[in-house]
Amino acid sequence: MTKDLGDLDAQALADAAEFYGTTTPSETVNAALRDAADRVQRVRALAELVEIAKTGQFDELLDKRNRR
Repeated sequence: MTKDLGDLDAQALADAAEFYGTTTPSETVNAALRDAADRVQRVRALAELVEIAKTGQFDELLDKRNRR
């Protein structure tokens, strides 16, 4: 892992630290990177579900008679 955080936006870093509850720049950047990676995975999973739904595999769930 690299320790060089480069030239960071100080206000954005402070805002992110407040949001994530972190105390060091490294913790803040790592929290933001994990959050971004998690968001990407959720977006991909949602897109996959949309594609599955387009095939009609969830249609029986829309029929109220099939609900419990």
